[in-house]
This record gives sequence, structure tokens and C-alpha cells, in this order.
Amino acid sequence: MSGDAIGGPGRTESGLPVKPVYGPEDLSGYDAEAKLGKPGSYPFTRGVYPTMYTARPWTMRQYAGFGTAKESNERYHQLVAAGTGGLSVAFDLPTQMGYDSDDPICSGEIGKVGVAVDSIDDMRVLFGGLPLDKISTSMTINAPASVLLLMYQLVAAEQGATGAQLTGTIQNDVLKEYIARGTYIFPPKASLRLISDIFSYCKAELPRWNTISISGYHMAEAGATPAQEIAFTLADAMEYVRAAQAAGLSADDVGPRLSFFFVARTTLIEEVAKFRAARRVWAKIMKETFGCTNPKSLMLRFHTQTAGVQLTAQQPEVNLVRVALQGLGAVLGGTQSLHTNSFDEAIALPTQKAARLALRTQQVIAFETDACKTVDPFAGSYVVESLTDELEAEIERLIQAVEDKGGAVAAIEQGFQKDEIERSAYAVAQQIDDSERTVIGVNKFTIDEEEPYEPLRVDPSIEAEQKERLAKLRAERDNAAVDKALAALKVAAEGTDNILYPMRDALAARATVGEVCNALRAVWGTYTPPDRF
Repeated sequence: MSGDAIGGPGRTESGLPVKPVYGPEDLSGYDAEAKLGKPGSYPFTRGVYPTMYTARPWTMRQYAGFGTAKESNERYHQLVAAGTGGLSVAFDLPTQMGYDSDDPICSGEIGKVGVAVDSIDDMRVLFGGLPLDKISTSMTINAPASVLLLMYQLVAAEQGATGAQLTGTIQNDVLKEYIARGTYIFPPKASLRLISDIFSYCKAELPRWNTISISGYHMAEAGATPAQEIAFTLADAMEYVRAAQAAGLSADDVGPRLSFFFVARTTLIEEVAKFRAARRVWAKIMKETFGCTNPKSLMLRFHTQTAGVQLTAQQPEVNLVRVALQGLGAVLGGTQSLHTNSFDEAIALPTQKAARLALRTQQVIAFETDACKTVDPFAGSYVVESLTDELEAEIERLIQAVEDKGGAVAAIEQGFQKDEIERSAYAVAQQIDDSERTVIGVNKFTIDEEEPYEPLRVDPSIEAEQKERLAKLRAERDNAAVDKALAALKVAAEGTDNILYPMRDALAARATVGEVCNALRAVWGTYTPPDRF
């Protein structure tokens, strides 16, 4: 498919043709029973649960985290008080890359794009006063996902919560980091080993925890079309299932705890069809490719975030409209949880008022519209059913292209996914620059002068405070115990034992995120992308 066709006149964002009018002829010979089934039954086109939102709404999970653990904890309490049903934690860049706040490489980045967490001490502050046995917590962390998960478990245990009571998700999706985002640490083979160990550990210790959230969101933010977003995400998921199988687990062992993370764009009709097609394709993969028999393994359960890349710094209040439409598309498409972006996120971290308005947007959709009164409201729509079929075919074509290259890791090493996404992103950028694609406030309906807006700013003193906390921790703890635990972690990394048990011991002894990740770096090394990237 040529890049200039993507999202052009008369085409969807995936480059598929759109007709001005759809009718019965577009569904001629349509096998509704095979294609749709009933809600909650194979192939799950109409939703993963029989009643969907008629029984209860999706989980309203607002993504938050900035500055210090104390500041983020205050925001979490505000969100819980405002009615959010789950927390979603953003970590700062050093934490995402497995560095401590006092590492020279992190200067100027502490607390900027999320909360700084260096040790179990910070994690205690981050979740202080929050009932971890009752709330669901999602953590957007990938390469060091095991470290943050174990810290969370240790803090929850201090509160009296058992592993069986804890619910939530770690993103833990490293493959998409090599494709679109870049917060990887270890080479792919070592990363897959660590992910397999997480699967095994959680099966034994945290049975209700979603061990991975396989993300197309970041690919979409990098420019992937809806079809590419789903296809490359599901191809990554297949790689994770194979890694679990290689570690001695079955597809049915890990399938029920896999979750996914997608974007919702303003192109509402295509997004609804995309979500429906994604469920159908994944159900077929798990049943036909991996031979799963547990119905829960066949269910594609996903979290959605509205499209940050479509928000504009120009006339930022217009983003309220964009986010409402995007959120509605996710709901009509059958998401299990949703984060709605704040209108000011294209400028800076969201203010408290903007974060509250984002949550209120979800609450209006849930409680003031009729979107929750019936399951799969667009079922039988000529255009939606037709687009669902066309997207299904395009997604399967792209997955096969990845498989033909040897699977997701081999395709990553050849640069296939990255090249495809970059072509799509370039085509969209050209269309915006040439005004072929309208962006309100940017290339159409502009204003001469923007109204003044005071964004939320992170206090630069946070960096010094985090360094002081680390110095205090290293002075107070039993450093001999830390060294012994880190040595045991290295031994596990060199062998085949599950890494998470010695890692948990090290974190309980107050080893830091950077120290744990450095111990693994010493054994596994770090990933350097090929020059062609």
C-alpha cells in the first residue's frame, strides 16, 4: 500500500477505501453467526463479556504521576475521591530506563514525565494511604517492570494485602520499545527471558495480576495506522506466547492474563471497527495457532487511551472535544478500561482541574449518554461490519508479513515494523503540511493570538531532594545485605532460575532500581540498535 494513500480523501486512516454510502449489498452473503457470534462468545467481535457495560461501566483509569512520590500520592487520592476506579502510574524517564535519580546521566530529567521511584522507600510514599487490596493499579513500565512490580507487592504486603488480592497490570512490553519508543535496556533475548520469569512468578504469587499489557498505543503515537497498530501488537503478543512456551508454560497458562493497550483516535467509525476486528483476529490466533481451549485465553481484553498525538497546543480547549469523541469511540468499540487525556497535555503536565475534567468526560459518557444501555451498539451497521471485515483482512496480511520474516523479534532486527510506521507517519505529516488533512487550530480555523495559559510545572528542586533521599537510604541500610542479594541476583541471571525471587530479596533489603538493573546489565549487557535505525 503506498504511503500517500493513508488517510487521504475517500480513505480510512489505514488506507482502506471508504464509500459515500453503504447498504445491504455490502453485507451480501455475510455469515453473521461465524463473524459475530454473541457478546461474550467466540470470536468475541461483539465484546468479551455477555453484558458488557449494561452490568457495569468500564474501569475509569486515569494516568498520573509527576515529580516526587509525595506529590503523585496526593494526585492519586484526589482521583480516587473524584470517582476513578483504578490508578495508572506514569514513571519518569530515569525510572523507565533503570537508573537512579543521582546517576549523572539523569540530570535534568528527574520527575519530568512521571514520578521518580528509586527504591521501596519511594514506593511506600507513592501508595501511602491507598487500599492496595481494593484498587486496581496499572504501571506503565517496561524494561524494569519486574522491579516495580515487586516493590508494589512488598509495599502491599506491609499493608497486609496478600498476592492473591492484588489486581492490576504492568505494561512489561519491551518489543514495542525496540519498534517505536526506545526505553529498552537489555537485548531482546534477555528481555524475553525476564518476561517469561514474570509470567511464571505471577502465576504462582500474583494470580490475578495482568502480567503484560501489549501496547499498540506507542506505535500509533509514532505514526502507525490503525491496521498497523493492531497487527504489530498482535505479532508481538505471539512472540510473548512463544517465549512462555519455550520456558515450559502453555499458551493457556499465560493467555488469560494477557492484556492489551490501544489508542482511540478521532476517526470514531474506523476505531470502533478496529477494536472489533482486533478481538476477532486474536481469538482466531489463540484458538487456531496456539490451540488454546480456555475461553479466557481467546479474549482480547484491552485498555484504551485517547490519542495524545492528536492533541494540539493551539486552541487547547478544542482538545476537550477531541478527547470526548475519542473516548466515545473506545466505549462503542468495547474497551475494558479507559484513560482520557487532559486538554492541556500538549502544553505540559495536566493541571488538577484539567485531570478532573478528563475524568468527568468519561463519567458523562457512562452516565449521561445511552452508550451503556446495550451491548455493541454498532452491530449490523453496514459501514462498521464492512470496515471490520476489511480491517481484519489488512491486519492478518500485516501479521503474516511479520511471520514471513521470522516473527516479531526477527522483523524488529530487520527494521520492518519501524520502517512501515515511519512511512505512515511521513505521509500524515505531509498531508497536514499541505492542508490535505484538516487539524482545527493548526492549518484551518486558526486564530491570530492564543489566550494565555498557565501550565503545571515540575519543581526543579525535586532532583536535589531525590539525591538526598538516596544518600540517606544508602547510609541507613545494611549495605552488606544489599551486596549479597545483588550477587545472588547475578547468579540467577547467569543461570536458569527465576530471577524475580532473588530480585525481590534485593529490593526488600532496599536495593535501588538502578542497582538492580545494573546487576542485570553486568550479566546481559545493553541493547544497541543496528546502525540502519
